[in-house]
Amino acid sequence: MSKTILITGGTGFIGSNLCNRLIKDKNNRIICVDNNYTGSLENIKKLLQNERFTFIEHDIINPLTINEDIDEIYNLACPASPPAYQGDKAIFTTKTCVYGAINMLELAREKGAKILQSSTSEIYGEPLVHPQVETYRGNVNPNGVRACYDEGKRCAESLFFDYKRIYNIKIKVVRIFNTYGPNMNPNDGRVISNFICQALKGKDITIYGDGSQTRSFCYIDDLIDVIIKMMESKNDFSGPVNIGNPEEFTISELAEFVKEKINPNLKIIYKPLPSDDPTQRRPDITLAKKELNWEPKITLSEGLDKTIEYFLQKI
Repeated sequence: MSKTILITGGTGFIGSNLCNRLIKDKNNRIICVDNNYTGSLENIKKLLQNERFTFIEHDIINPLTINEDIDEIYNLACPASPPAYQGDKAIFTTKTCVYGAINMLELAREKGAKILQSSTSEIYGEPLVHPQVETYRGNVNPNGVRACYDEGKRCAESLFFDYKRIYNIKIKVVRIFNTYGPNMNPNDGRVISNFICQALKGKDITIYGDGSQTRSFCYIDDLIDVIIKMMESKNDFSGPVNIGNPEEFTISELAEFVKEKINPNLKIIYKPLPSDDPTQRRPDITLAKKELNWEPKITLSEGLDKTIEYFLQKI
């Protein structure tokens, strides 16, 4: 059965991929909402011609009025790369996390809609538990340069569960670990897009720190699969649930992979590690396997090939 689905952050990396999947696979009506701060209309260019797709330019820091019924809301709106959410955008980022969550929860309450919150692995901070499990409460610096995002997302989670307890809103909360693939912004400052774009331009690959820090990388198609599974899961399962690829790589290993695929002759240079940059990231996805019958299928090598092909067209 088709649904009317509202997606905030819909022109961004994850949001645009979700718009494409839901309108193609499910015959749904999609309302895409974004202020295009880090998103791009180019990501939804083809969808704008579809009669079942509507784009609304709007900042969810402000309340949103929708004059039709809504079945589901995916709240993906928030800058997610450090260059986009730090500095003079820090207060804006906190407002997006907190005011945005309140405004979308109020809309869900008004419409009787189910709502999913895209939380993040950053709520774990510099983890003292590895791999990270959902019961771990994190080790976040509340005063650091990343706190606007880390604590903003933590507050948003608390709002979602309070709205569930007080208003019986149907909520879903996912904690997204590092994700990559088509529709990434070449200038978003994330490690995979940085490495690929540097390599394609024939530049040295820049590693911040000594390269021993680890990450786990999930290809976008796998992530979209599990986000939809979470939205469609039984009503008494709200999460939070980790979603990501549990295969762990050092940043140095990633740089070598990218070099070998694009130009083995490139040099790797090292710069100081940014403040509060976590040294380990790896999700424990036991809960996702159990409750959602999901685990990622696309290997890093295969995903990098697809992502490199995308950036070849962009650069």
